[in-house]
Amino acid sequence: MAKRPKRAAEARVRPGHSNQIRIIGGRHRGRKLHFPDLPGLRPTSDRTRETLFNWLQPILDGAACLDLFAGSGALGFEAASRGAGRVVMLEQAPSAVQLLQQNKAMLDLAQIEIHRADALVWLEQGSEPFDLVFLDPPFAGDQLEVCCEKLESGGWLAPGARIYIEVDLSRGLPGLPHSWQCVKQKKAGQVAFFLYTN
Repeated sequence: MAKRPKRAAEARVRPGHSNQIRIIGGRHRGRKLHFPDLPGLRPTSDRTRETLFNWLQPILDGAACLDLFAGSGALGFEAASRGAGRVVMLEQAPSAVQLLQQNKAMLDLAQIEIHRADALVWLEQGSEPFDLVFLDPPFAGDQLEVCCEKLESGGWLAPGARIYIEVDLSRGLPGLPHSWQCVKQKKAGQVAFFLYTN
């Protein structure tokens, strides 16, 4: 009797291996972390993170980082593994926050702070300057432009800060503050990603 061909979804997902990210550099290189299956949650790929953190390596040691849409934590945990001095992660979904906390405890990364919060609301409070900000919101939403405006006007960016932005290639970038300058940009599949400075 002939075996039934696997459907595409079955062929792609191996039991026990879905919803994982791998830290690709630094102290925790190779460690795998779990994240929940949530609509719009798509961790930054290994390939993109490799490129991004090659860009960031000269300024990362001891840097204060803000991850406004943490999701899986791929960017924040990578930054902490590679020597960031402080990493603040914001996430709204309770299941995602729970796994972020578990992963933080497993890796013993005391420099990470995790807050269950809406990024736009959080940016309305008293500000403090960050050296590096990760902006990778759900592609279907429209928070990116407002976040950029609040970061610029609210005093959240240290002089010479870096702002990482990831967008759907088909949608492109929204309007950004005029003072920001693009220092790096690249495409990977259907994603475009950029590094700006203020």
